[in-house]
Amino acid sequence: MARKTTYRIRQMKKKGRKIVMLTAYDAPTARILSECGVDIILVGDSVGNSLLGYESTVPVKLSDIVHHCAAVARARPDSLIVGDMPFMSYKVSVEQALENCGRMLQEGGAEAVKLEGAGRVVETVRAVVDVGIPVMGHIGLTPQSIYAFGGYRVQGRTHDAAAALVEQALALQDAGVFSIVIELVPAETARMITEAVDVPTIGIGAGPYCDGQVLVLWDMLGLFEDFNPKFLKKYANVGAIIRQAVSEYAREVREGAFPTEEHSFEMADSESGRLYGRTAGDN
Repeated sequence: MARKTTYRIRQMKKKGRKIVMLTAYDAPTARILSECGVDIILVGDSVGNSLLGYESTVPVKLSDIVHHCAAVARARPDSLIVGDMPFMSYKVSVEQALENCGRMLQEGGAEAVKLEGAGRVVETVRAVVDVGIPVMGHIGLTPQSIYAFGGYRVQGRTHDAAAALVEQALALQDAGVFSIVIELVPAETARMITEAVDVPTIGIGAGPYCDGQVLVLWDMLGLFEDFNPKFLKKYANVGAIIRQAVSEYAREVREGAFPTEEHSFEMADSESGRLYGRTAGDN
């Protein structure tokens, strides 16, 4: 598969090809996603909810994302790697944003960064793009601002609110983003935004009219059985598979059924490590 770049992602909208984006936080998962043809791997601050045990993305630090992004990059996926800039890692000043976004590329191996919000963030986006760092925008429900929103609430439900989101998207496009995530808005609002901008839109809880879709991998695999928002489709129940496997392992260990001779090594005929009936490479 041809290596995905920000240029290729933008061309996909022009060609009418849907963009597939999923989250990943480690090398084995990134390798699988790449093999399955996923266009963009987002190393999201959703790692806080998915792996680190936080109730929101707010506690996630830049060092957390850099760490997980570097693991994804070591898998050398064909997918475009986007590092999610966490809470307060880019809003203090433009200088802070430039330094931290640069770190995401240099230390994390990301090929682009994602910044939430518009308003004051637009000029930060412009500055980051101007130094050669590709930026993905993010509007609608922005999880880093859930305390300001009063929770995970659908955005853009009225005509005026939808029009404001369109203006935000146009401002981000003018600042140089190569794509925009639209989260938790009515399908019609997402359609308005998608038709208004030339850059691809990628929806999550935003209906079918975006240029692409993104889900948190652990959510769509069913690892969190109690998390069932309306927009989520679970494509597997990996949590149940893990429970079954671990329960079977525990039972076999307690009953002495594992390990057997099949899982045991033989004595060697000398200190060279050669095994009776096997080569040293088999041990």
